[in-house]
Amino acid sequence: MACSATNLSLLFTISLVLIFQLSQSRELKLRSFELPIGKDPKTNLYYSSMGVGSPAHKMELVIDLGGPMLWYDCDDHYNSSTYQPVQCGGKRCPGDAGCIGCNGGPFKPGCSNDTCGAFLINPLADSIFSGGLGEDVLLLSQTSVSGLLSGCTPGDADLFKGLPQNSKGIVGLARTQLSLPMQFSSSRHIPHKFTLCLPSSNKKGLGHLFIGEEPSIPHLNSSNILFTTPLIVNPFSTAPIFTQGDPSYEYFIAVKSIKVASQVLNFKPSLLSFNNRGHGGTKLSTMSPFTLLHSAIYKPLVRQFLKNAADMKMKKVASVAPFGACFDFSSIGRTITGLDVPTIELDLEGGVKWTIYGGNSMVLVNKKVACLGFVDGGKEPETSMVIGGHVMEDNLLVFDVTSSKLSFTSSLLLHHARCSNIRT
Repeated sequence: MACSATNLSLLFTISLVLIFQLSQSRELKLRSFELPIGKDPKTNLYYSSMGVGSPAHKMELVIDLGGPMLWYDCDDHYNSSTYQPVQCGGKRCPGDAGCIGCNGGPFKPGCSNDTCGAFLINPLADSIFSGGLGEDVLLLSQTSVSGLLSGCTPGDADLFKGLPQNSKGIVGLARTQLSLPMQFSSSRHIPHKFTLCLPSSNKKGLGHLFIGEEPSIPHLNSSNILFTTPLIVNPFSTAPIFTQGDPSYEYFIAVKSIKVASQVLNFKPSLLSFNNRGHGGTKLSTMSPFTLLHSAIYKPLVRQFLKNAADMKMKKVASVAPFGACFDFSSIGRTITGLDVPTIELDLEGGVKWTIYGGNSMVLVNKKVACLGFVDGGKEPETSMVIGGHVMEDNLLVFDVTSSKLSFTSSLLLHHARCSNIRT
């Protein structure tokens, strides 16, 4: 028997409702949201691909561990039927960036009146940019998530300074109300924690960002290989724009001492603490590819590393900027954790240590030369030690923001695993 047009229409409507309810039910049951992470070979920065808006616009967004929010480019080629600007003065408007309007028209994402403003921060750019705060849909690993706030602005070349060529914005993971982990935690009632596992290269598989419950590693009990240290708060803001008295929203840990091949480095311990202006200490950053050190820490580190390297018959060669200690690649042995070089140990609060092996300390700058991937940060840096992305690659890092704890594994290569092996 043939169905009438009315019956077909009714069946279609019922199907849509069921699909929507199943999608909503699946989203509510999810305790973790996953974003794949790639590594850009030119900038050594990390990015995730996701869909934004309706229809979904595929975007590569840089992962910024210290970024306060998610923002993206909504230029003339971008439009979305699900985009809703946040009204200035409304409950969801923080109000710290004022209001913005658009006189040019036609109205679309990035061009609307009486809209809550947002500061768009790229730490590699020289300026602060403003955009509109809006609500739209994100597509993360086949899961559509609605109701998330983000900033968008029509393309400005200066805003993307230092980012990968195809990058359309930044995903911020900082300790703020508008960071992606915090928004997921408050709107989806999942733990306010996230797990970061950065890839060493796309050729060896993608890394992962999990927001919510921790993932698992096949054939490994991660609880047996995770070490925990407190996340500490710098009482002085390190943001480019802040209100007097605001603490930093970036992630800091307490390093008590640094060793090279079990030899404690000799420098003023006070450099590893905050002074009365919030300078000093140690933070983690995915926007710094390599680890930056105060000159007074960098020099003894290189000196001790060169001494131990000579004992291992590693042949020193001319330095290759920005690195200060470089070696003939053919003179270095191999281990399961990368190049066989002196280990670097960070003794952390809580009596645990983060061991940095060759895979995370050495950088192959060409086919013949490998360099120690630490950089002199000068005599008066704001932060004495910035642990960059290279040290974190193929290390599992769990940021429990509620408990203010960092759990880490050191190199997964010790356990015959990589970030690409992680799964929910």
